[in-house]
Amino acid sequence: MSAGGNPMAVFDFIVVGSGIAGLSFALKASVHGKVLVLTKKLSSSGSTNLAQGGIASVMDPSDSIEKHAQDTLVAGAGLCREERVRILVDRGPQAIRDLVDWGVKFTMASRKEGTGGGRGERSFHLAREGGHSSSRIVHADDLTGHEIQRALIEAARKHPNVTILENYMAIDLITAKHLRPGQKEAGPRRCYGLYALDVKGDKIDMFLGGATVLCTGGVGQIYAHTTNDSVSTGDGIAMAYRAGAAVEDMEFMQFHPTSFYNPGHPTYLISEALRGHGGILRNHSGEAFMDKMHPLKSLAPRDIVARAIDAEMKRTGQPCMFLDITASPKADLIKHFPNIFRHCRNMGLDISSQWIPVVPAAHFICGGVKVDAHSAADLAGLYAVGETACTGVHGANRLASNSLLEGVVFADRALVHACANPPPRALLRRRFKDWNSYALKPAPETIIYSHSLDTIRSTMWHYVGIVRSDFRLARAEEFISVISRQIQKDYWSFSMVPDLIELRNLTLCAELIIRSARRRKESRGLHFNLDHPGALGKAKHTTLRLKPE
Repeated sequence: MSAGGNPMAVFDFIVVGSGIAGLSFALKASVHGKVLVLTKKLSSSGSTNLAQGGIASVMDPSDSIEKHAQDTLVAGAGLCREERVRILVDRGPQAIRDLVDWGVKFTMASRKEGTGGGRGERSFHLAREGGHSSSRIVHADDLTGHEIQRALIEAARKHPNVTILENYMAIDLITAKHLRPGQKEAGPRRCYGLYALDVKGDKIDMFLGGATVLCTGGVGQIYAHTTNDSVSTGDGIAMAYRAGAAVEDMEFMQFHPTSFYNPGHPTYLISEALRGHGGILRNHSGEAFMDKMHPLKSLAPRDIVARAIDAEMKRTGQPCMFLDITASPKADLIKHFPNIFRHCRNMGLDISSQWIPVVPAAHFICGGVKVDAHSAADLAGLYAVGETACTGVHGANRLASNSLLEGVVFADRALVHACANPPPRALLRRRFKDWNSYALKPAPETIIYSHSLDTIRSTMWHYVGIVRSDFRLARAEEFISVISRQIQKDYWSFSMVPDLIELRNLTLCAELIIRSARRRKESRGLHFNLDHPGALGKAKHTTLRLKPE
């Protein structure tokens, strides 16, 4: 089935995004109806494909569900929704089995390394990462996300009920305001589908669906330095907010402590698994500075490590710190981290004998579209899964390798809810307006979009980064508001192009992050404010919603 070129197409399920969350949902939903997967570039794009470390799950008899839950709650700094954390960790082993059934080939343990098979059916090699009290990271060497993406795409392409459309950019969700004159919405506020730009065909199509599932990833491209793919521009979060859905805890941006410091080259993630394997963070003098920062030393939670590296860089005036993994034999490093070893070697660095230069980079946003325990937003028919959503399992700081797990577990819960709450068929027979773009003209100079993006990234990095202050946040809000007004004017004046769509979404997400950060008068987890260094007694979520027109 091909929907390309149709002014309107109707599906049972519309999925936006082709990462682990979107494809997990699509594969399970395919037995219940027709599924459309939209992805704005290639289906292999996105953060899942770049994930190195792995997926956390209790698969060893010496580990326990309770220990995984407690590790998650401790990392979340008092802001996790505990009942959802327990859903996440309890269903972890089944999520791993689902991935294996879909064709994912995880790294298996050797006999002398022991077993990580949980219930005895499989024996995985289990790694350990920061914040985890046990080895529970199931992985595929050091390219876990790439292997997961490969397997899920292959499985989805083989299924006759799944249609994948590449190079389609979602623009806006379809709600009651898009009904033709004379049509009225009956019942609760609802999402009916979305409008999307066919990038290659240069036209805008309408897609209607019983359930619309946003799996568009995070907002990493809002920062000057990020480990995220170029497609991570906050599209799902921005679309949901504009449609009237609430967003939550947007101030909690996780900065991965260790990206490869190599100015002039694309950011490359140095997996936390290297620290779990014995890597030690050192400054230019060789001091293991994390030893005095936290009982877990170099394996402390990411927010603590990122702030410590940032503080040490500022204290010493050095542009980076170092990760020392030289105590591990070369053959061992090549076996467990072949791709990281190869990348560093291509950059002229032998990690078996030389320290790896590292700096923090924007990595994962813990906030997003506010959803319930079934990943349902407060707009009927709308779901958000993965990094796009704020389920509450990450709280104020995500525990390493819980994100891939969240994508699989909550995709399943979203599907169960969607199947139990189908829309009346009459709803999708309503008449909606076509996208009105006939009066728009091409922008005279699109170079202004890249200039605006550079300004946003620089502002967010320097004023809304690892360490914040009331002054920095207020100044950032002023700068971004000026750009926002310009982008809104351009958006409704000029032709629709991908750069403008992404810039509109990034600008809105920047505003949401800043507004949320200004509301939080404390330091908690990933949000550290010099003017409010302590945590308040009671943890509260930050919720924002667009005022009705």
